[in-house]
Amino acid sequence: MTAHAATALQIARADFEDAALAAFLQAHLDDLAPTAPACSQHALDLTGLQRDGVRLWVARAPDGALVGTGALASVEPGHEELKSMRTDPARRGAGIASTLLLHALADARSRSVGRVSLETGSQPFFAPARALYAKHGFVECEPFGAYRPDPNSTFMTLALQVASAPRAAV
Repeated sequence: MTAHAATALQIARADFEDAALAAFLQAHLDDLAPTAPACSQHALDLTGLQRDGVRLWVARAPDGALVGTGALASVEPGHEELKSMRTDPARRGAGIASTLLLHALADARSRSVGRVSLETGSQPFFAPARALYAKHGFVECEPFGAYRPDPNSTFMTLALQVASAPRAAV
């Protein structure tokens, strides 16, 4: 997949009955396992992604292959957390993560969410993820929600400009 191929992605809400999705999400957890102690790993599993307040999207290539995932989970009213961002390792660098991220942020704005935050690893393995988020305006922040300071975690946040309703002419 080339850098321009991300525009041909089909992004849709997840079908939790899809065996390919279950395998893709398990591969995500397997990738993360060696990066930090279990107490510092905050990725949601398939069950966690199905709970109330979580919206998971999948990105599919034109051939139907599942190539990426991204989710938003409610932290508090007006504040959501980006979760389960993953691109198929064989397709990294093709713009899939940016496309999914922009889709999730547009969804959040459409629902008047004012802030999206995330937790990612502080290790070199996560440097490309941190660079992606910074490129899209996320800045480092203090832990949010139920998170506590952790040397294995980097916390980032983005204030969203929510479109206001048009004003009536006076």
